[in-house]
Amino acid sequence: MSDVAYEGPAPDGVLGFLHVDMDAFFVSCELLRRPELRTEPVVVGGTGNRGVVAAASYVARSYGIHSAMPTSRARQLCPHVVLLPGDHGYYAEVSRRVMAVFADITPYVEPLSLDEAFLDVRGALRNRAEAAEIAQEIRARILDQEGLTCSIGVATVKFLAKLATEEAKPRASQRGPVFGSGVHVVEPGRELAFLHPKPARELWGVGPKTGEKLARIGIETIGDLAAQPLDRLTAALGSSTGAHLHQLAHARDPRPVVVDSRSKSIGHEETFPRDLSDRSVLSRELIRMVDAVATRLHTAGVAGRTVQLKVRFGDFTTITRSATIAQPTDKANVIRSTTEALLAKIDVDLGIRLLGVSVSQLGEPIAHQLSFDDAAGPGPNETDDIVEAIRDRFGGDAIGPATLARPGKPLDRMVPGQQQWGPDDLNR
Repeated sequence: MSDVAYEGPAPDGVLGFLHVDMDAFFVSCELLRRPELRTEPVVVGGTGNRGVVAAASYVARSYGIHSAMPTSRARQLCPHVVLLPGDHGYYAEVSRRVMAVFADITPYVEPLSLDEAFLDVRGALRNRAEAAEIAQEIRARILDQEGLTCSIGVATVKFLAKLATEEAKPRASQRGPVFGSGVHVVEPGRELAFLHPKPARELWGVGPKTGEKLARIGIETIGDLAAQPLDRLTAALGSSTGAHLHQLAHARDPRPVVVDSRSKSIGHEETFPRDLSDRSVLSRELIRMVDAVATRLHTAGVAGRTVQLKVRFGDFTTITRSATIAQPTDKANVIRSTTEALLAKIDVDLGIRLLGVSVSQLGEPIAHQLSFDDAAGPGPNETDDIVEAIRDRFGGDAIGPATLARPGKPLDRMVPGQQQWGPDDLNR
C-alpha cells in the first residue's frame, strides 16, 4: 500500500483549481469498441429488470435517460435503447491511464471516481502557461491518447471549479453530443457573478430536504442565500449546515486538493435477480462475496478490523450490521465466520434483494503468530494464504471455495464491478 497521503496548499485566490470530468465515460469507452453505435441511444448498466443505468450516451440522454435511472424506465422512454453490460475492469484500466496524465501535470490530484478528479495546478504555473491553457493541454492529451473527451472547470476554489465543469459539458441531442467549450473558466473577481444566479440546489450540501427548507424561507438562488444573515440560515438549517452554505454562497471554499491513495474500505454488494430467503442459497452468495473481498484486501496489501454486512429486503428496507474484531484481517475464513454470524441474527423470510460485505478500519496486515496446532498442518489462515499465493501465480480462477465450483465451467467468482449496476438477467 502506498504511503502517499497529503494535502495540497490551501486556496489563495490564484486561478489554479481544475475539476476534470470525463464525458459519458463508461459509454464513451464502449463506443471506442463499438463505433457503429455512435448514433444510437446507448446505455451502460444492469440490463435486467432490476438493473440501473450507470451511464447514458448523449443520444440516449435526449430521450430523458440519465444515470441511476432504473433500466426498466429507460426502456419505457426509449424502446430501441441499446443496453450494454458494464465492463468495470476495462473502465478501471482506462481510468488509470487518464489519471496518469493528470499526475504528469501535477502531484496534487484528488480522484473522486474513475472518471472525475480535482487538480491543483498552481505549482505548474511557474513553468507552464496559465491554468486554462493547462486545461486545454489535458483535454488534448486525453483525446490523442485515449480517443476520449473530457470537460474541465477552472476556478480559484474547488467547488467553483466543479460548477464550472457543467458549463463546459456537451449537450444531449438525438444526433449525438453537441460539444460545449470543453473548458470553462471562472475568472478571479467574477466568482459571485458566476455563482449567484444559479439555483441554490447546486451548492454542495443542498439535498432535497435542505432544498425544501430553503424554499420555505424564500431562498431559490445562491444569490438569495448569500443575502441572508448567517443567524437566519443557522436557525433554519442548523449551525453546521447554515455556516457551510453561507461560506459557499460567498465563494469561500478553504478545502485543498487532498491526495490519499489509501482506500477507506473494501467491499462488494450484489442485487439479486429475485429475492432470496433460502439460507443455504444466501450462504453461497455470502461465500462468493467474502472470497472477492478477501482477494481485494490481499491485492491491496491491507487488512481491516470492522466487518459489515448490508442487507436490503424486497420492500427496499435496508439495514447494516457490523462487528469489530481484535486484530486486522484479510483472511476469508475470518470475514466469512463474522458475516455468517451477523446474517444468522437477521430474519430473511421477507426475502433479500441485495446483500453486501465490506471491511473497513484498514491498515497494514499483522503477521500471524503460529500456535502448537499449526504444527499438525495448515490452519484456516495458512490455507487462505496458500489460496492467494496460487492465485497470484496462476490467476484468480485457478483455485477457490468448493462451493463456487461448477462442472465444466470456471469458478463462480465475483470480479470487481460485477453486478455493480444490478443483475443482467435471471440466469447467472
